[in-house]
Amino acid sequence: MACATPRSAIQALLDERKRGASICPSEAARILARDGEDWRKSMPIVHAAVDEMIGEAIVTISWKGQGLRTREGPYRISLTTNASDEP
Repeated sequence: MACATPRSAIQALLDERKRGASICPSEAARILARDGEDWRKSMPIVHAAVDEMIGEAIVTISWKGQGLRTREGPYRISLTTNASDEP
C-alpha cells in the first residue's frame, strides 16, 4: 500500500477493515517509512494527523475498548459513526 500522507495511510487502513474495527497508529507509520527507515520516526506525524482527524470528527481513539478524550499513551484509531456511514 503506497500512501503519501499520514492521513491517507490512516484512511486507507481503516477503509480495509470491517466496520467498527480499529488500527494501531504504528500501522500507518510502517506504511510511511521508507525502505530500511525506522518506522518510529514517522510516529510524530501520524500522531499529528490523528489529532487533526479527531478535531474534524473523522476518527475516534480508544484503548482496550474504552473511548479516550485525549491522546496519551497507547491508543487505537477507528472511524466515527458518521465517517463510517459515508459512501
